[in-house]
Amino acid sequence: MSTFRYQLNGNWYKGNTHLHSTVSDGLKPYQELAHLYRQSGYDFLYLTDHWEVSHILPDRTDEGLLWFNGIELNGPDSRGQEFHIVCLGNFQGIDNSLTLEQAVKRATDQNGFIILAHPFWTGNSLEDTQKFSFDACEVFNYICQCEIGKGDGLIHYSYMLERNPNLLGIASDDSHFSSDSPMWKGGWVMVNAKERSHAAIQAALRTGNFYSSSGPEFYNISCQGKRVRVETSPVQFVKLVGPAWHGHGKAKGMLEDAKPITSAEFEISPDWAYAYIEIQDMQNRRAWTNNLFVP
Repeated sequence: MSTFRYQLNGNWYKGNTHLHSTVSDGLKPYQELAHLYRQSGYDFLYLTDHWEVSHILPDRTDEGLLWFNGIELNGPDSRGQEFHIVCLGNFQGIDNSLTLEQAVKRATDQNGFIILAHPFWTGNSLEDTQKFSFDACEVFNYICQCEIGKGDGLIHYSYMLERNPNLLGIASDDSHFSSDSPMWKGGWVMVNAKERSHAAIQAALRTGNFYSSSGPEFYNISCQGKRVRVETSPVQFVKLVGPAWHGHGKAKGMLEDAKPITSAEFEISPDWAYAYIEIQDMQNRRAWTNNLFVP
């Protein structure tokens, strides 16, 4: 028996789970990052510098923005395969004196939320996705997409979902604010939580009560039986995505005066390993739900 994932009885809060500061290879201190993101409508940020655990105090707020701690681990594993792994949480005893495997284990043992970052950009194979016990995969990484067109992680995500239907999908900025990669606020998550607090947002993220986006919005995601309905900002495509070739779609008409789509309903096949919804707006920006049902 599976349970519908989304419980939208709270408010939407916008956040970025992959962000770099002057502590590693970013060019802005975290106080300035807080100002920029808060002015752009963000509610929370995770600081994930390379091999540097962040230790921002849990009650720290900047202009009402909530900070969360994390780290990005990158480098080769014992076979020589490169990984970039974002770990969200409060950690101790993790630094670059450890091997990649040792560092990931310490983060996992400390209840970290473990994300496979930009696998297309890194060059990870599908088999690489099974190396560690990931909680999530980046379905979209804005910097990697802007730089060389390799920010899409959906192939890896689908492979992982078939083996772990509870895996979550994340869209992120991975912003550095460097001169050659100044891009930011192009990938984010929208969590649905009862309040803007550390506990409520962390709970929503871990249970997958959020969607990821590079532009369009989900206003509502609901279910009756196996029939799912979404209400969205104006888009040109709504796609129900299942395993392999399985799925359904709804498209805006091709005529100039065709109205954009703002709602859609789909029947979910009970024998699918997973099902999520992707929407795409008129600028070809996309957003994704998580797997709609928890196994």
